[in-house]
Amino acid sequence: MAAKTLAVAAEPDLAPRTAAQLLVDLQTATLDGLSGTVVERADLGLPAIPLLTGDQSAKLTSLLSGKHTLRVWYSGPDKARVSLLGTQGQSDIVHNGNDTWVWDSQAKEAQHFTGQPGKGEEGAKPSPTDLPKSPQEAADLALKAIDPTTQVSTGTSAKIAGRNAYELVLRPRDTSSLVGEVRLAIDAEKKLPLRVQVLPRGTANPAFEVAFTSVNFARPDDAEFTFNPPAGTKVTEANPQEKAAQAERQKQQHGNAGDKPKTAVIGTGWASVLVLRSSDGTKGASADEQKKAQDAIAQLPAGNGGRTFNSKLVNVLFTDDGRVLIGSVTPERLAQVAADPAAALQ
Repeated sequence: MAAKTLAVAAEPDLAPRTAAQLLVDLQTATLDGLSGTVVERADLGLPAIPLLTGDQSAKLTSLLSGKHTLRVWYSGPDKARVSLLGTQGQSDIVHNGNDTWVWDSQAKEAQHFTGQPGKGEEGAKPSPTDLPKSPQEAADLALKAIDPTTQVSTGTSAKIAGRNAYELVLRPRDTSSLVGEVRLAIDAEKKLPLRVQVLPRGTANPAFEVAFTSVNFARPDDAEFTFNPPAGTKVTEANPQEKAAQAERQKQQHGNAGDKPKTAVIGTGWASVLVLRSSDGTKGASADEQKKAQDAIAQLPAGNGGRTFNSKLVNVLFTDDGRVLIGSVTPERLAQVAADPAAALQ
């Protein structure tokens, strides 16, 4: 049975706007505040790993698969909150000024980060998953990918969360990209994204979709951004600046290996591929954890000079010489990059 997309109403009658005008709308829109409910659906073709799957789980890592409901609040760049609602609990990311909290109600654990997000190693990524948790995050990622290899056009208008929306369609010209198209639904009045869909090449069903089901553009009350750990919560304090300084010290201690690059990005835009050493992904892991990782890789299908992990939007190649190549590209493209001297990491 074909996968179902998030339901929308009949196409509204809107005044015509060109793709160029919609791009300008997205890039010049301003947002004072909003609150709303977001539904995220991921059908990436991942294996059924319990921690990573399960509809309506409250674990942030579960966003990688299934359908999930989130509540979002935004009140300027210094105040934002995302709450992932599950059947047995919830997980929250709360940012207020210099404080960021990541809370898991089911585990009764909270992490507290100080400093601005994006500054310091840990402060940059308080969330366990990098999948977009709102249409705005997804649209920002899609717009960064626009270059001469992208065909930009308009789609059909839609009514989403009770609001009229235009549709902007981005299509990679490079056929080695796994992405067929990205569809952005843009609020006709506020010029902000209400829905983003990512369709794999050759299919009509989104592999990833995030959309508002209700939205209010009034600024939320400040109380929404105040987090007090409930009684019995284990709180871990994190200092992103100290983590960054520690990483820099380690780099200096081991790093006169600086003549050997640890990572490389080959290609641009939709067909770019990240290359790294497999040992980088297991730094800090115990010997038992490293062995489990190696055993898991050994179970993957062999081919293209190593072992391959394939999904609808991302492929990974673990080469026999200890490199990892990751990209939203075909296995053939990964093999081609692996043979490129620029990806040798030597």
